[in-house]
Amino acid sequence: MVLTDTARHDLPEPDAFTRTYWEAAARGRLLIRRCGACGRAHHYPREFCPYCWSEEVTWEEAGGRATLYTWSTVHHNDLPPFRGRTPYTAAVVDLAEGPRMMTEVVDCAETDLVAGMPLGVRFREGRPVFAPRRPA
Repeated sequence: MVLTDTARHDLPEPDAFTRTYWEAAARGRLLIRRCGACGRAHHYPREFCPYCWSEEVTWEEAGGRATLYTWSTVHHNDLPPFRGRTPYTAAVVDLAEGPRMMTEVVDCAETDLVAGMPLGVRFREGRPVFAPRRPA
């Protein structure tokens, strides 16, 4: 298999179910799913609750606040277009609503990252990314 620079491995391919999520992100809104049976929120979007298996789940807008759980700075990636973006910081954040989310941290030097640091959502090319939250 030959990878070409025209493939976009960093952009989502929405399906009928995830289209709601990606359309909201394109408008600068971060959505999560909340279970009506057990009350827990989850991310990534699923048609059922991963905790109690109920199908009584609905979309909810997240506030955009998170804390940094863990991260890794990627210095080499052969997939286009990542090859031209290295280094970048792949991360897992804890959303204020409870779920953990895989994402990218932007606008922060690797040496300034600290577990538990407050982050806020931003959107780049219709994808949620996170950056350090500035004091209000």
